[in-house]
Amino acid sequence: MMKWLFDRVVSFVGLCFLWPVLLVVWVLIRVKMPGGPAIFTQKRVGKDGKLFTMYKFRSMTVGHGGGSVSVAGESRITPLGAKLRRYKLDELPELWNVLIGDMSFVGPRPDVPGYADQLEGEDRLILKLRPGITGPASLKYRNEEEILAKVDDPQKYNDEVIYPDKVRINLDYYYHHSLWGDVKLIIETVCG
Repeated sequence: MMKWLFDRVVSFVGLCFLWPVLLVVWVLIRVKMPGGPAIFTQKRVGKDGKLFTMYKFRSMTVGHGGGSVSVAGESRITPLGAKLRRYKLDELPELWNVLIGDMSFVGPRPDVPGYADQLEGEDRLILKLRPGITGPASLKYRNEEEILAKVDDPQKYNDEVIYPDKVRINLDYYYHHSLWGDVKLIIETVCG
């Protein structure tokens, strides 16, 4: 209950405080990346395996047809999009997802459909958590796009190394999370 209340209050305050930044980013995308929406929407897997619509600022070209993993330096990521991603500004619209209850500030990052279907046994406990904007796995792999840019087969490396490690980290979070621990993870995300 405290986590739920914390998420609602802080996301509301965040949206009220950050609306000028949201507006500036929206205008920049419309000017620098015309021909598509400023807000990117995508179905993601949420709590209890239910799909929800996640909101982000668009950082890629329209109709790029790329894969499910992003690699630093990809041509589908625009120059402005690369800057938004670097400073995590593309994720600011997710505050709305937190406010309406689809997401939490801290939890496992919400996967695209398909990855959650691979979870088996105890690993499926992760789906009992509300997905988060940040979390311990997100912090460990905050430079994931750069890691994937250095390997020969980014999709294979993600599927065989990074994703299983994230599942392990998220399962540990499931068993040991606390509101104080969440606050520390938020501070580490903002300051790191």
